[in-house]
Amino acid sequence: KMLRRVLCTVLFVGALPSLAEGSQGHISVVLLGATGDLAKKYLWQGLFQLYMDQVSNGHSFTFHGAALTALEPGQRLMFDVLKKLACPPDEPPNRCAVLKDQFLKLSQYHQLKTAENYTALNKEIETLLLQEGLKEAGRIFYFSVPPFAYTEIARHINSSCRPPPGAWLRVVLEKPFGHDLESAQQLAAELTSFFREEEMYRVDHYLGKQAVAHILPFRDQNRQFLDPIWNRHHVERVEIVLKETVDAKGRTSFYEQYGVIRDVLQNHLTEALMFLTMELPANVSKAEEVLQCKLQAFQSLRGLEKNSAVLGQYQAYASQVQEELQKAQDYISTTPTFAGVLIHSDSLRWEGVPFLLTSGKALDERVGYVRVLFKNRAYCTQRETLRDAGHSQCKAKQIIFYIGHGALNTPAVLVSRNLFKPVMPEGGWREAVGLSDLHVFGQPLSDYYVYSPVKERDAYSVLISNIYHGRKDFFITTENLLASWGFWTPLLESVAHQPLRLYPGGVENQHLLDFEMASGEVAFTVAEPVELLNPSRAMPSDYKSIQSMFRQNPLVSAWSEELISQLASDIEETAHRTVARSGQFHLALSGGSSPVVLFQRLARHHYAFPWEHTHIWLVDERCVPLTDTESNFFSLHKHLLQHIRVPYFNIHPMPVHLNQRLCVEEDRGTELYAKEIVALVANASLDLVLLGVGLDGHTASLFPQSENGLEGAQAVVLTESPVKPHQRMSLSLPLINKARQVSVLVLGKGKHDIFTLLSRVGHQPRKWPVSGVSPSSGQLVWYVDYEALFG
Repeated sequence: KMLRRVLCTVLFVGALPSLAEGSQGHISVVLLGATGDLAKKYLWQGLFQLYMDQVSNGHSFTFHGAALTALEPGQRLMFDVLKKLACPPDEPPNRCAVLKDQFLKLSQYHQLKTAENYTALNKEIETLLLQEGLKEAGRIFYFSVPPFAYTEIARHINSSCRPPPGAWLRVVLEKPFGHDLESAQQLAAELTSFFREEEMYRVDHYLGKQAVAHILPFRDQNRQFLDPIWNRHHVERVEIVLKETVDAKGRTSFYEQYGVIRDVLQNHLTEALMFLTMELPANVSKAEEVLQCKLQAFQSLRGLEKNSAVLGQYQAYASQVQEELQKAQDYISTTPTFAGVLIHSDSLRWEGVPFLLTSGKALDERVGYVRVLFKNRAYCTQRETLRDAGHSQCKAKQIIFYIGHGALNTPAVLVSRNLFKPVMPEGGWREAVGLSDLHVFGQPLSDYYVYSPVKERDAYSVLISNIYHGRKDFFITTENLLASWGFWTPLLESVAHQPLRLYPGGVENQHLLDFEMASGEVAFTVAEPVELLNPSRAMPSDYKSIQSMFRQNPLVSAWSEELISQLASDIEETAHRTVARSGQFHLALSGGSSPVVLFQRLARHHYAFPWEHTHIWLVDERCVPLTDTESNFFSLHKHLLQHIRVPYFNIHPMPVHLNQRLCVEEDRGTELYAKEIVALVANASLDLVLLGVGLDGHTASLFPQSENGLEGAQAVVLTESPVKPHQRMSLSLPLINKARQVSVLVLGKGKHDIFTLLSRVGHQPRKWPVSGVSPSSGQLVWYVDYEALFG
């Protein structure tokens, strides 16, 4: 009989001494999707490795490949894969040959398509065990199939293919586990109706990567060194990176649905983040304690916003999608293939420490790493050549969990020699000696203690071994999964239609994807070249902004990033010129969403701005408390004021909240603001007023058919907005027109229609208030991005 023949042969070569006294039980492994890509590349090899590792430890096995393909062709496809299985280099050739032969004899193919097929498989397993006189220990069902098939397969297994009482069931599920929080909840609910939580093993193969899997043991074994420094007082930043040189060609169907955040950041990189930020449980080997600590770490993460991420798409992606998915030539994909995301934790340990998660396709190198960079306050007086360079306190201090590929091309743990000599498990990791002249993050390998695995293991082999041993801490629980989707879904929704930075791919990306952190947000460091964005459109080759005229006034136009940069520079130049002339610069800023990027630009890039001589006024304000998120002042403070050194008395919020009331006429808030302007601003002529344009042609809070502010002597007025909050306070059109300079900022495709309309109308402020902006003795300049200009 099959099993008996296999056992006798293996006993003959001395590989199964413990089985002579009888098996501890039989395990049936069913691989669904046995002829698919993942099975061919990794899963069959992982199962063979499991067999090699465990064949002498008491359990007997049978392996059942299953797919929708009919018996004969399916069998042929499966055995073509099995014949190519390989043993590790340290396996004796004769033992390898015997084990491979036995593994093939223990493997069978089944067509699993109908309920009857599952019943037949169950019967076959039961009959086999009865014939061999073996007791069933458990069954593993590995779902290497698309998630849409999970529910039907789960129903069949639950109804007709469960092992008998006393034997365990382990169901292994491959990502993606949903598309967002709602779909993940739905899939989880369906699976929970068939399987218990302890029966489900959701695979994130990065948890099987040796360097990632060692983060928690490393922290545990090096508590004495890490406890004082593993916190916000000592860690400068953390980088979790997975870069790929390949593109999405051949996988665009999947990629169009998921994109880089769902494919890599929400799972692989987030799991590494959890291992770094979670509090260490008393026992890192206890799955329940580890999972509880991970959930607490999720709860402490600060919510992500649109400006928490920078997104890109390699240039050839659009044409690949059009070709592979038969999309029209004008189809525009908003799927990111590159993402850099800034994450903060509000836990006491990590508050203020930036965690950068980055991944992308068509990048300059293939590499993955987790890098913890420590603050360094040392200054070394003696020159480096006279010091022990390896232990120099002035060199960067870091711990790197090197996942693979890149310069090292192997998993590794690196610790700066000027930090500490780590404790590493004997037998599992060994210190690398006789290091080459390779450099990692600009430092020679001799500056680090470097450890690599004694035996390199494929991630799937590690995970399949953990499934066999029931190690749940290497897998994603339902609670863990929903916590992750709950964290990422708001960001995914907010960036769903965000313009993507196009990049050529590979080494040609140069600095295009470099980004920087400021004020809890991230932004690309360099402006995006015009040609890269739309090579077919005739635009200036040197990327400089177009200078033209609009409504008889100067027009500056460029792509939005460059336009904002130009506007910020122009404002700074005006400020310096005005301060040199009169000692003060009076700047009035508008509310709404358009100026936010300008505020951020001024805060991040214009350190020479004469803020100490600048008075900041509001063009308009909503009648809400200044601490309300709807308040224009709140937005101004969040994105600009709290990041610059401007004197407190130079900030002039509009008095919309007086006597615990909002914009009540008898409180005379408008008169107070007008008097303040008259008292501080010569001739009440503000030096620069920044305005925007609404879809209805309003500017400031002056709306069409407004009863106040379009004409007359009043400098500051109360107005009514057609949208909530309705009550507003605004500078009047006559006061705006007294300014020395007025800049009108128009951004986005949504403003194209109103911008086109304004090009045709004359001076009609009652219909289109912005058409009434015409400084009596100053200059008006329009700043319009290409999307608003061209639509």
